[in-house]
Amino acid sequence: MTETTEEVIINLIANQKAFFSTHQTKNIDYRLSQLRKLKEAILRYQKKIELALWADLHKSPEEAYVTEISIVLNEIDFHLKHLKKWARPERASTPIYLLPSSSKIVYEPLGLALIVSPWNYPFQLVLNPLIGAISAGCCTILKPSPDTPSVAKLIEEIITEIFDPYYVSVIQGGRSTNTILFAQPFDLIFFTGSPKVGKVVMKAAAENLTAVILELGGKSPCIVDADADLDIAAKRIVWGKLINAGQTCIAPDYLFVHHSIKKTLLDKMAFYIHSMYGTNIKESRFYPRIVSAQAMERLSGLLHQGTIHTGGEIDLEARYIAPTIIDDIQPNHQIMQEEIFGPILPVMTFDLIDEAIKYINEHEKPLAFYYFGKNKGAKEVLTKTTSGGASINDILMHIGNHHLPFGGVGNSGIGKYHGRESFLAFSNKRGVLSTPTWLDIPLKYIPFKNFKLLKKIL
Repeated sequence: MTETTEEVIINLIANQKAFFSTHQTKNIDYRLSQLRKLKEAILRYQKKIELALWADLHKSPEEAYVTEISIVLNEIDFHLKHLKKWARPERASTPIYLLPSSSKIVYEPLGLALIVSPWNYPFQLVLNPLIGAISAGCCTILKPSPDTPSVAKLIEEIITEIFDPYYVSVIQGGRSTNTILFAQPFDLIFFTGSPKVGKVVMKAAAENLTAVILELGGKSPCIVDADADLDIAAKRIVWGKLINAGQTCIAPDYLFVHHSIKKTLLDKMAFYIHSMYGTNIKESRFYPRIVSAQAMERLSGLLHQGTIHTGGEIDLEARYIAPTIIDDIQPNHQIMQEEIFGPILPVMTFDLIDEAIKYINEHEKPLAFYYFGKNKGAKEVLTKTTSGGASINDILMHIGNHHLPFGGVGNSGIGKYHGRESFLAFSNKRGVLSTPTWLDIPLKYIPFKNFKLLKKIL
């Protein structure tokens, strides 16, 4: 992917700022019309989107629709339905000492936004934040990942066709282009990627006091307790782990299983792997590929510790790693040191739930948290741990609720989006106090006559 020069980027930012200053994007009808244009384009381009995702990641059309296209379409519909209500000024209470003033909150666009997306969900994770930017009334520069070039080029084609470049534009390139972009005075940088790069983004943004939303990742735990429904747990864990070949920021990164049910659970998981993908998984059109040779090399290096229960086969040239469950994992093993981001699931055991809770709390706060078991146990682990989001007796599904905020905490991210949270992410909540002139209470003025009365009011 060719890098974009600093001159091009600076000129584009200047033109977008000029367009924003016309105040056209603040018009609610304008925002709604742009959302409709985006939806119509996605429906027109659906086949091309599916082909691009297949070319880059070997995603089946079905998985492409479920995990990327439908999520974006549903998000647009949700904003179209609720935007007028969200954007309406909101009355706020006024304390007695400020009467007869009145108060309200006005939602205004932050201005110019930069959205930098990753390669694992290269369509969804660039367009979903864009929906929030459009809803809030921002101008936006999109920076797709160069690691999924087919999708990146297609997104540029779609955006160029439907939007004025001074309103929404696409910049292509790799690390060099990112470095130039991060140094610019945006009003918001919305970055999805690794915690390591997130720190680079935040440091660069600090130079301009640019607001950031960082959607990062980390090692999301999955606990299966002794009283869990093992059939359901096995099926749902396998499904959630292997979507996109495990290249999902909220995929279960490791499994904590009660020792009494470990063998049964792992055997059931092996059964469901073959039930979903067949006996020749490599030939299944439903099983995606690892994004790059570099990622393949990193993942293949994680297979040398512990005991492989299921899988373990790799084909470097085909960028294929079989769904792999590794038993007998210890906390000091390499696979437990960083996010896996692949179809490999390490397994540790516990006797008492506090052992699992202690381990989780001793490490960075995860983006997602999963628990399989009865309500009592779920309540306990939710009370004693923290995470960006969580699903009880399921995997990934909390991301599908537009009424729930999505985002990390601590090392797994800063800020939330999805649904109304996306609108808020790109908006400034402006507090406004309006005071009439027909009454002017003298107590506040110097030299503070009747100060004792003023103290009582305050």
